[in-house]
Amino acid sequence: MSNRKTVFGTTSVIGAFKACGLIAAIAIMSAFFGASEAAAVDCRAYPTPGVDWSNCKKRLLMLDNSNFEGANLSGADFSMTDLSRTNIKNANFSKTMLVRASLAQSHAENANFERAEGYRSNLSGISASGANFVSAEMQRSNFSDADLTNVDFTKAELGRAVFYKAKLANTRFALVNLSRSTFHNVDISGPVDFTNAFLFLTRIEGVDLSKATGLEQDQVALACGDDKTVLPAGLQKPDKWPCEDE
Repeated sequence: MSNRKTVFGTTSVIGAFKACGLIAAIAIMSAFFGASEAAAVDCRAYPTPGVDWSNCKKRLLMLDNSNFEGANLSGADFSMTDLSRTNIKNANFSKTMLVRASLAQSHAENANFERAEGYRSNLSGISASGANFVSAEMQRSNFSDADLTNVDFTKAELGRAVFYKAKLANTRFALVNLSRSTFHNVDISGPVDFTNAFLFLTRIEGVDLSKATGLEQDQVALACGDDKTVLPAGLQKPDKWPCEDE
């Protein structure tokens, strides 16, 4: 009987060691792959295509003329950083801080700016066809001369933003706050969706909105147009525009 207990006990101990070995192996592998994943984020890496700077602090830097194509820049802080004339095609700027940053004249085709914070950022002359600005906060930002064709601004905050001479076609402003924003001399060559957009004192003087969709009479009544403003069929100019006396 004692021999059987000894054998049973030995077997149990060996099994326990095997189990511990398996657990240890799993822990080592998890640590290895976790370290590899963590190592992929290198905040000291040079700006190169595909670089992973997610959640890195990159404030007050001169990064103009860099190449960030396909880079992961989500959650990074680029406040007051110069990213002008950069290649940021297909780059991920989701939840990125771009406060007072400059992306002027950059190539941002198909870039993702979802939920980015870009208060007073400079995006003048940016080529952003196909970019995603859903729920982005871009108040007082400058989109002058920007190519915004096929751009989605749904639910974005664009109060006092400037779209002077911007190119718009298949652009979505649904549910967007456009209060006091400026659309002077915009080039609208295709449909622009203003469904449920907030147009309080939005400057549309001289703007041809004949291709606009989703516009309602109540929205037009809040905006600032003039005798050269062209509205979609079925909408009427108000007897007096809100900004006529300014």
